[in-house]
Amino acid sequence: MSDPQRTIAFQGSPGAYSDLACRTSRPELETLPCRSFDDAFAAVRDGAAGLAMIPIENSVAGRVADIHHLLPNSGLHIIGEHFQRVNHHLLGLKGARIQQLTHVHSHIHALNQCRTLIRELRLEPVVRLDTAGAAAEIAAAGDASQAVIASELAGDIYGLVSLKANIEDAQHNTTRFLIMAKEPVIPHPKSGPVMTSFVFRVRNVPAALYKALGGFATNGINMTKLESYLVGERFNAAQFYAEVEGHPEHKPLRLAIEELDFFSREVRILGVFPQHSYRWETDGTL
Repeated sequence: MSDPQRTIAFQGSPGAYSDLACRTSRPELETLPCRSFDDAFAAVRDGAAGLAMIPIENSVAGRVADIHHLLPNSGLHIIGEHFQRVNHHLLGLKGARIQQLTHVHSHIHALNQCRTLIRELRLEPVVRLDTAGAAAEIAAAGDASQAVIASELAGDIYGLVSLKANIEDAQHNTTRFLIMAKEPVIPHPKSGPVMTSFVFRVRNVPAALYKALGGFATNGINMTKLESYLVGERFNAAQFYAEVEGHPEHKPLRLAIEELDFFSREVRILGVFPQHSYRWETDGTL
């Protein structure tokens, strides 16, 4: 059996883009496929894996559905981030030719991200739950008229060949992942650029959000993400997920969080983690 502390969990089948992100970011670790995000979180909580790789947003498809609801209640801490370039491949059976294809299978996002090629080849898109799972099904079916959009890794795992590479419409197609652990790993305040992620709820009074966020502006803190979503049964109870540049032990961010706490019902830090090099190697725009 593999060492749980040398294992990283992800949601999806072997060969999924989350699997690829795990292998790219932490090549020294074994990957553990899980059926759902909750299962991936549970694998870390229960000691079956030391880390979990969780997608949070994509530069084309936007944020990953429901993930912001799940993060605060996962019982885990964010200790890192990873940006994974998404290179879609049109995969088919060995010996198959593009001219034979009639249908293409994949996750709805992958199909939508490759509309140009699908239209050019006049293929009928078939929605599947995930890209790697679709690759496994196509390989097992043995029908040369059926293709799948998935990663090159999925092709290697399931014995499919790439009939055409890099078929995505947008060349900037990138997914951002969060790396989760059971215990926080907080960088030293002088270790370099870091991100701080937190959730909060404002009081139900006029201009509460404006007042709560004022401290970030006056203290010169760059907020890179702010998203709201409903919690509970009441439509006026919103929770906010935010990410800012900086360390909570730095005075500007400490003062901003203190002001946020004054105007909020709850503030909870989910993680303090090093910025990925993608943020300064590109313009960082997702």
